[in-house]
Amino acid sequence: MSATSVPPPTDGPRATGHAFAPVDWALFAGIAGIWGASFLFIAIGLEAFSPGVVTLLRVGLGALTLNLLPGPRIRVDPADRLRVVALSVLWVGIPFTLFPIAEQHITSAVTGLLNGAMPLFTALFAALFFGTRTSGVQLVGVGVGFLGVVAISIPSAGEGSSEAWGVALVVLATVCYGLAINIAAPLQARYGSRPLMARMLLLATLWTLPYGLVGIPSSSLALAPVVAVAVLGLVGTGLAFLIMGTLVGRVGSTRASFITYLIPVVALVLGVVVQDEEVAPLALLGVVLVIGGALLASRAERPRPAPPGAPHDGGPGAGHPARP
Repeated sequence: MSATSVPPPTDGPRATGHAFAPVDWALFAGIAGIWGASFLFIAIGLEAFSPGVVTLLRVGLGALTLNLLPGPRIRVDPADRLRVVALSVLWVGIPFTLFPIAEQHITSAVTGLLNGAMPLFTALFAALFFGTRTSGVQLVGVGVGFLGVVAISIPSAGEGSSEAWGVALVVLATVCYGLAINIAAPLQARYGSRPLMARMLLLATLWTLPYGLVGIPSSSLALAPVVAVAVLGLVGTGLAFLIMGTLVGRVGSTRASFITYLIPVVALVLGVVVQDEEVAPLALLGVVLVIGGALLASRAERPRPAPPGAPHDGGPGAGHPARP
């Protein structure tokens, strides 16, 4: 799938709560596969590059990809500028910096398994800060999911403080994702997928530049890491954010985060098959709990009713189909 193969919908705006259309499933499967493989590409990149260089090349190549694509440039409304900056920090700057650091301490498979908690944090932040009403079943789901995160973490954390540090970094990155995806939904609906993601990655390149430059002296060149990081940037970041932005605009923030159900599976298979990594049975049980909890936590998006006369601001899960 190429960046230009995601066409704008031709059937006009549709509510994001509708059943997935075939194009939604295609976007869903594509992004899950791409991001599931990203943890393996990070691990290969770390064989020659420092964590900061991996992040900078990934973000910079992604920004280059989207900004070179033809299409309109956006002028961000002053009221949204701080949100776009926050999105670039929370969705890219912080997590993309943390993942390579974490993978120096834990395996790519465990990193991918922990990333499965993203829908939990997405649903939690949607309820706490973005006006989504929470039901008892959703609260049970959040609790079950957190038990799953603990189960995934215990085997690695039990290996020592280094592994525990890696687990903590991944959980923090996943928390950032949960907040960012709620911020992204209304912005993507207003500005479109490609223009917003291009602006966001360009800003994130600035945030990750200092740490990347510091890591250059401790890095080297090798074919496999260079190819891995190039794919990570061009496909796993540039193309992936275009697809994800489109999916969020079409189906809403919480349902778009369901891609995380497949990401741990892809990361696990690739880590075990390609890197010969070992995964504890308790961590596998944890992934089942995380996915089950996320399904319960994300069963429905029920916006709180606005006060009479209040304007509709297009909150999370709202919006119109993407027009990349």
